[in-house]
Amino acid sequence: MNEEKEVTEEEQPLVLQKLQDKFGDALLASTEIRQGVAVVVNKENSYALLEYLKTDLAYSYLVDVTAVDNSKLESELMQYDYARFMVVYHLYTYEGETSRIRVKVPVHEKDLKIPSVIELWKGANWLERETYDMFGIEFEGHPDLRRILMPDDFEGHPLRKDYPLRGRGERESFNFEKQNV
Repeated sequence: MNEEKEVTEEEQPLVLQKLQDKFGDALLASTEIRQGVAVVVNKENSYALLEYLKTDLAYSYLVDVTAVDNSKLESELMQYDYARFMVVYHLYTYEGETSRIRVKVPVHEKDLKIPSVIELWKGANWLERETYDMFGIEFEGHPDLRRILMPDDFEGHPLRKDYPLRGRGERESFNFEKQNV
């Protein structure tokens, strides 16, 4: 069951109309999802759009920051100029008709950097660290971007599609006594 459907201009939720008016060409796609909307925005305008959602449209709760590796999905790659990764922000508001919004930002493998949103939501700290650890996406301006789930000397990023399902021999050599500092 697909939860997304294309939205016509006449039936757009108010939040989509406001984003379209303010960001226009920076929005690469928009869809209506259950209890909310999803938008795809280019990386150059992602911080400004997220700041607008927080300050002007009252999306005060950052639910999650994660990423998706689209390297095996040819249709997604072609749609967004072969950007391998999609950084995904899930936001929530307690006000307004559309309580949830999903903001997706295409990120190319050659430039795995995106602005940090810690200045907007303090809770982004660990979420961005987890995304960095699992996918290798760097959040510029993050005050403490280091591994959070894997040991400091771990090589690779386990949630990338090219990472071996059984690992690269970590199980045999993993030191369970060692602590991340």
